[in-house]
Amino acid sequence: MQNRRLFWDIVEKIESLIDSGQYPPGSRLPPERVLAEQFGVSRPTVREAIIALEVRGRVEVKTSSGVYVIEPPEETLNQIEVSAFELTQARALVEGEAAALAATTITDDELEKLELCLQAMEQGSNAEEADREFHNIISSATRNNAVLYAVQNFWHLREHKHNIKEAYASVCHSSPQKRMMEHRKIFDALKSKDAQAARLAMHSHFNRLINALFDASEAKALEEIKRKSNETRGLYSLNHLLSQ
Repeated sequence: MQNRRLFWDIVEKIESLIDSGQYPPGSRLPPERVLAEQFGVSRPTVREAIIALEVRGRVEVKTSSGVYVIEPPEETLNQIEVSAFELTQARALVEGEAAALAATTITDDELEKLELCLQAMEQGSNAEEADREFHNIISSATRNNAVLYAVQNFWHLREHKHNIKEAYASVCHSSPQKRMMEHRKIFDALKSKDAQAARLAMHSHFNRLINALFDASEAKALEEIKRKSNETRGLYSLNHLLSQ
């Protein structure tokens, strides 16, 4: 179980190095052995991470040559329009069932790791990273790599698709106490091994999020209407005639 999460950690670390420009498109990644030493993991773990990066469209493996960084998948992502609402609904559907499944299989060690995530979120230290790890631990606890892969890619969309990243940024910090309470309810349900309660807690979490997205969207639309109205008012106003 630890190994399955570990290779995703390596995927994220290599992606961060690529995104930072340390390994630009066209460059070759260090050999498997070097990466294993750099990250303190086994070569099979690095190999799994490279496979995941290849599936994500971040690298290309050339036989007898090496692993090369390719252009980021922004254009590929943008070929299919995905809104923040669609992503949130999909996350609710998948992660709700993931929570229900994890409630029957989660270990004490995984519950301890979830508790550490909650503590980090409460303290405000790397809250976003802790939030992500919280959801990753639950998806990993399902013992289903397809579920883990789906949740990982939901986060990839959230962090790399501009319109979604912007939408989430407008609401994720607006209700930290509510977000904390929601994660605590998910944790309590998992700890109680209550699948239905875990599913409901996860659905409630995403329901608040999607409503917050709607509220933010409506506020933005109203602000735009007000701006256009003020522009029109200034264009046709007769106040300058009355002041003469």
